[in-house]
Amino acid sequence: MYSFDAFLSNFPLICAIVGWCTAQVLKIFTNLFQTRKFDLRMLAASGGMPSSHSATVCALMAACAIEYGFASAELAISFVLAMIVMRDASGVRWETGEQAKLINKMMNEIFSGKPEEVNTGLKELVGHTPFQVVMGALLGVVIAVLMRSVLV
Repeated sequence: MYSFDAFLSNFPLICAIVGWCTAQVLKIFTNLFQTRKFDLRMLAASGGMPSSHSATVCALMAACAIEYGFASAELAISFVLAMIVMRDASGVRWETGEQAKLINKMMNEIFSGKPEEVNTGLKELVGHTPFQVVMGALLGVVIAVLMRSVLV
């Protein structure tokens, strides 16, 4: 029977969690740099710099490479997952955000004289630029490598 200790000692899983958490915290500071506003809501943001999706899957992938080797099924599975997630983050989800911006703008223009009727609640920050995805990916790999050197 597996214990909670075994769960907590799963190196790839811990790297993925640390990758996600680190990227989410960094979003607060990159947003602060861009907007000059300290916004704790960035901890839960799904878009922005760096991509926490990319950081998570690349930390997982790098940890699988370190833990199981480059010829392992674990690395193959995590690599395919990483490619799908990063493509989605910078493709479909980015376009969704761009469409939300346009719809919100159109709604504001249509209802400019009647602000009580305007419903511009579409979330605009849902995807990532390719640069944000690459930076998240690099962050994830660095986290896995640093965690291995710290935990050994």
